[in-house]
Amino acid sequence: MFIDVVVLAGIGTVGLMVAFLGGFGYFIWKDSHKRNKKA
Repeated sequence: MFIDVVVLAGIGTVGLMVAFLGGFGYFIWKDSHKRNKKA
């Protein structure tokens, strides 16, 4: 049971990190795309 909890916690942490970095990168890419259109 302990190993299962640790594995789930690790997967959850990695998932949140990937989602956060992905969203942050998408926001920067979208903002950069808008700036390129204006220029």
